Amino acid sequence: MRWLSIFRLPRILRNLLMSNNTQPLPPIYGPLRRLVRSVFFLIQTRLELFGIELAEEKERLLCVLFAGLAAMMFATMGLITLTILVTAAFWETYRWQVLAIIAVLYLVGAFACMQKARFRVRQAPLIFEETLSEFDKDRTIFQKPSP
Repeated sequence: MRWLSIFRLPRILRNLLMSNNTQPLPPIYGPLRRLVRSVFFLIQTRLELFGIELAEEKERLLCVLFAGLAAMMFATMGLITLTILVTAAFWETYRWQVLAIIAVLYLVGAFACMQKARFRVRQAPLIFEETLSEFDKDRTIFQKPSP
């Protein structure tokens, strides 16, 4: 319960939550203590969920980043090799035309990849969706009138 001191609670609430007294508390302090403790456990649970989702998102992004970089490296090496091969095959007859066609194909491919990346960024799922849905559930529960 050391983390409670971070929130700088009023002294009465802190004493209620952290007291080890065997004296019976006044009847109002029992429900108040349970309520405050429940609220802190609720906040702690939501923060833990947020942390888990943050770690998962970080891991997913790193995996995608490294896979993308490796794919780009291998694709670049393949395209360089293909360019040399095609240019060497047509060196005597159509060298400039072949180089121009290959350059146009590369530019079209780059444009298509850029458009796909922009689309994926815009259509990305909402980060921390589970945490936000849990907060929405909490809000609806607390907004209900008590019976």
